[in-house]
Order: sequence, then structure tokens, then C-alpha cells
Amino acid sequence: MSEAANITEDAFLGGQLRLRQKRSGHRAGHDAILLAAATEARAEDRVVDFGAGIGTAGLALARRIPGVRLSLVEIDPELAALARDNAAANAIVAETIVLDVAADAQAFAANGLTPDSVDVVLMNPPFNDPARHRGSPDQARHTAHVATEETLHAWVHAARRILRSNGVLTLIWRADGIADVLAALSRGFGSLSILPVHGEAGRPAIRVLVRAVKGGRAPTRLLPGLILSDESRVPKSQTTEILEGRAALPLVEP
Repeated sequence: MSEAANITEDAFLGGQLRLRQKRSGHRAGHDAILLAAATEARAEDRVVDFGAGIGTAGLALARRIPGVRLSLVEIDPELAALARDNAAANAIVAETIVLDVAADAQAFAANGLTPDSVDVVLMNPPFNDPARHRGSPDQARHTAHVATEETLHAWVHAARRILRSNGVLTLIWRADGIADVLAALSRGFGSLSILPVHGEAGRPAIRVLVRAVKGGRAPTRLLPGLILSDESRVPKSQTTEILEGRAALPLVEP
């Protein structure tokens, strides 16, 4: 298959965002859109998307909140190139940085991500447990999905380093790993808001969306769960509004 034939162009946010991505390997999906919808920012905020892939979450956020100063951080040069092209094709100003999120402070600083310089970080880290998840033979897909024991801590540590005081981290993770999330955030973060995400009504949560504040001291809040589909697996109206970019998921009180 030719390189061009291995690329698809897909609509997100009800057509407000059109993204080119590889036909095989890791494909952008609902997690990235939910993450973007749960991330709050203001125009002129410096926003960094860790593990940006083709740019889905960061670009979806920038579409909802014009004027953010967006940086897309991605380890895979091919995906980073697609992210750069996707930003340009959608007329969104974004910097694309090829960088391992687990790299040291010197590597981050060399790419303009110095300590205490960022307002918002959002991230959708690899979160499948390698002990229970059979990794894909496709290396890019494997990297995007399977975490090591150090992955979450390394990503949270990097976010803590570059965020300013009271800067905000928003992340999505598998629901059965919430204890790992709380442990990773226990150093340097507080004022947590946790939103369980249920695939179907009456079923256990499959994801958690978490908002954390660097240096925050407010009590942790567990929010009412978001249910994506009813018992018949028909998407709820709120789900449709979120995925089409007509609604956000506030993890903070208005």
C-alpha cells in the first residue's frame, strides 16, 4: 500500500475538525475528544498536549477555545508530522515538538518547555497494563496503548515540572487504575476533580477524567458519572453534543 493510501481523513467535532491519520496502527477516538472537552483554558493560555499523536485532543481544545498558545508533544516523528499538517489544514496555530514525555528537564528546556512556564497540560497517556493486555505487533500502536509501571508517574512528573503554580493538569485514564492516578498526583497536585465515564448505563466506569491543580489545596471532588450510551447502546444526547463539539465537560464549578 502506498503512503498516500495508508492515510485517511476523518471528521471530528461534527465536521469542525478534519484530521489526517494512518489507516493502520493507533487511531484517534472518543478518549481524545472527551479529554479536550474536559480541559478548561482561556485565550492566551499556554497549553501543552502530551502524547499528542496526530493532534486530536489539543486541536479539538483549540477549536473550542480560540487563541490558546498550543504545543503538541509527540515522540513519533511520523505522527508529529501529521499533527503539524493537521494544525495547518485546520487553520490552527500550534507548535509541534518531537519529544519523549519521559525525557529530562534539559531536553524539555531545549524545546522551549522550561519549568513553571505552562498554564495547562492535557494528556492521554498509554494506560493498558502490560500484564493484562496483549500488545499490538504494530510498534506505534503498542507505544500508544501499553504503559510501563513508570509511565504515569513520569508523565505527571513532567507536567508538574513545566506547569506554573496553580497551573492545571487534565488527564484521562482507565477507571480500574484510579489508585495509580491518585498516587501519581499525590506529590505536588491537589484540588482534584474526578469524573467517572461509563460506556453504558448500569455498567462500571471504563475511564476517569481527572483535573488536578499544581499546589492546589481544595478537597477532592468525585463528580456524577458521565454515561455515554443507554442500556440499548444508543448514545446519550449529552454524548452526541460533546463528540460534535457542541458541549464541554466542566470539571470545575462555573
